[in-house]
Amino acid sequence: MALLVSLLLLTARPKFRVLALYTTKVEPDHVAFAQNAIGYYKALATKDGFQFDASTSWEKLNDDTLKDYDVVVWLNDFPQSREQKAAFERFEERGGGWLGHHVAGYNDKYTKWSWYVDFLGGGVFYTNNWPPMPAPLIVDDQHHPVTRGLPAKYQSPANEFYMWKPSPRANKDVKVLVTLDPACYPLGKKDLLTEGDIPVVWTNTKYRMLYINMGHGDKIFDSDIQNRLFENAILWLGTSRREH
Repeated sequence: MALLVSLLLLTARPKFRVLALYTTKVEPDHVAFAQNAIGYYKALATKDGFQFDASTSWEKLNDDTLKDYDVVVWLNDFPQSREQKAAFERFEERGGGWLGHHVAGYNDKYTKWSWYVDFLGGGVFYTNNWPPMPAPLIVDDQHHPVTRGLPAKYQSPANEFYMWKPSPRANKDVKVLVTLDPACYPLGKKDLLTEGDIPVVWTNTKYRMLYINMGHGDKIFDSDIQNRLFENAILWLGTSRREH
């Protein structure tokens, strides 16, 4: 019987398929996060019955590869070539899911990818705290599938938090799910966050996407509460469909 169950599990069709992309050619804290994240999401895939593939080959952002996946995750980088960007745009416009961690959402005046800035909600990177530090976070909506089961506030493990201008919350299509608690200001030592609205988890409701600012260093998965958010996020993206 045990053998039969094992065979059934091996041959069972996954609930959805995830492709995670990352690089080892960035700062060590971003590599450490990606390595930890791969282990975390692989364990989730086994537990929750989805397929999780990870690769450093960003050339996989092409139509032929993406047609076999429901969700793309960017762990510590973003596409560089015009072809990769165009394939990702088509994937999203057709209803594909996307989860971006931390630096995956970085953009500034040199980005030169206006579609992606709009995709993120229109905000451009402005500043950050340094060094990475723990911080209290406010859960804006405890009823959303991504934040269901989370308390109204929780302490995030050490992270480098980004501030965006304008705040993504100013975009009518953006739904902010988690925000840096202003009670933590000033946050940092060398570089300080001292004021302002700083969303750290949000979705642009025009797409099946979620941006999570947490993703710097090897402490990110030290919180069971935050890990629940990550699990909720990948399951929501994998099983939801665009509402419009």
